[in-house]
Amino acid sequence: MAAYKEAVSAAPEAQVTTLANGFRVATEQTAHKTATVGVYIDAGSRFETGANNGTAHFLEHMAFKGTTTRSQSALEVEVENMGAMLNAYTSRELTTYYAKCFSSDVGASVEILSDLLLRPTLDAAAVEAERAVILREMQEVNDMPEEVVLDYLHATAYQGTSLGHTILGPAENIKSITQKDLRSYIDTYYTAPRMVLAASGGVVHEELVEYAEKHFGGLSADVNVPATERKFTGSDIRARDDEAPLAYLSIAVEGCGHTDPDYYPLMVASSIIGNFDRNFSGGKDMSSPLARLCATQGYAHSYMSFLTSYSDTGLFGVYAVCPPTGAPEDFLWALQAEWQRMCNATTESDVTRAKNQLKASLAFANDGTTAVCDELGRQMLSHGRRVTPTELDTAISGVTVEAVKSVMDKYVFDQCPAITAVGACEGVTDYNRVRAGMSWIRA
Repeated sequence: MAAYKEAVSAAPEAQVTTLANGFRVATEQTAHKTATVGVYIDAGSRFETGANNGTAHFLEHMAFKGTTTRSQSALEVEVENMGAMLNAYTSRELTTYYAKCFSSDVGASVEILSDLLLRPTLDAAAVEAERAVILREMQEVNDMPEEVVLDYLHATAYQGTSLGHTILGPAENIKSITQKDLRSYIDTYYTAPRMVLAASGGVVHEELVEYAEKHFGGLSADVNVPATERKFTGSDIRARDDEAPLAYLSIAVEGCGHTDPDYYPLMVASSIIGNFDRNFSGGKDMSSPLARLCATQGYAHSYMSFLTSYSDTGLFGVYAVCPPTGAPEDFLWALQAEWQRMCNATTESDVTRAKNQLKASLAFANDGTTAVCDELGRQMLSHGRRVTPTELDTAISGVTVEAVKSVMDKYVFDQCPAITAVGACEGVTDYNRVRAGMSWIRA
């Protein structure tokens, strides 16, 4: 762990400046000759209604179709001539547009990003053409069992709230979203206090602040956006297909938000449960008890434990791919047995191993300017500040055996889970039996 400690201590300090209108600029400067610069917006499918669900993602597609100062072809040529790369993504609480470029082109990249976000043409013909593109993307997503299962998980766990929406939105919305809808979304959510300009690599903070003032200083300071509802419902969705070769399933309880004190103990708990894939090495000597059972008993072809956190809630659970006959029920039984063990008998070695693996995975995930920029931008929106590598290391290191037992008891014991399954899922345990397995007689 010596190299890890050295990397943590050598991490550059983040610099943050807030403009008069509430727009924030955050940078981490390194010796790289390249940089990643992105605009992170507090906007996503969670902030949509049933009527306009899919608008944020639709806007992501439209951003690259031309602006009032650049045609689509002119934009593409300009970016290619710079040797840069533009990209974007939408999630449930976040929309991001970013550029990977040479350090000398950071100013030009910021200007292009501001043009894409603030002056899109939203041409009617382009809107019509993009409908077909998004519908094809939707079909591709629907052919990916993992995506379907996790979308269903949100839909049932957060039913009746906007967190239950899919990011792409329903097909009927995609077919009916108008220029007016897109423009209204920009006017409502693309305001200065909801946006962060983040950059990592060969950047100079003071210069980026100047670029931000020039290109984003005129943004509205309005923050009048309706609050979103938080409500978790224990429930299930099953889409049975006996012709499918495998059962794809997920089970989760309500977790916590990014800033909750229980966040890091739950991350360690998730790391203890771990991941498994039969295509990779490992067997009876694997450190995770659940992984050992899957390797030796064939309960699952693969599984991954996850903690998906939002601003005020989250999902703590597992996604698994199982053989169809008997195995799904065995897997759920083994998982619940492991959850029960962790409530009562988590060991020091469990926690030590999980903390080391978690630290390593987080370090690897933030290797490179794009990953660091993304983490910086997302943390500025979720925490209002940069969580430094040293602070992160301290928080994970401070997780104790009792802390893990405590969060497992709080979030898992006697709680109603959300369950989803697709494919050959006849063998997935009845919901009431799974619910009964969430509690047991204690000595």
